[in-house]
Amino acid sequence: MAYVGVLPEFGLVVDPLVGLVTTAGMSYQPVIDKVTELDGIADDLVNMLSGSGNFLASFPGREESLKYAGGVSAFWYGLAVGLFIAGLIALQMVFL
Repeated sequence: MAYVGVLPEFGLVVDPLVGLVTTAGMSYQPVIDKVTELDGIADDLVNMLSGSGNFLASFPGREESLKYAGGVSAFWYGLAVGLFIAGLIALQMVFL
């Protein structure tokens, strides 16, 4: 029985009768390396949401930068929304 190529660059094939993905004489190591890299990126995204930790590609000593950046962003968004609401109230007072 012939195999169907799934990822030819990694040598992965599937047996259509069994439905099992296996190697065609090659190693799983490139796939495992990519999964490890994606796992690090996923952990990086979770650390970004919590505001603690460090990015994978950031320089050392910048562990608390996410908290400060989030605070500054929240300040400016709050200021913009507050000024918008104050402007609506002021317009309402002028036209009434």
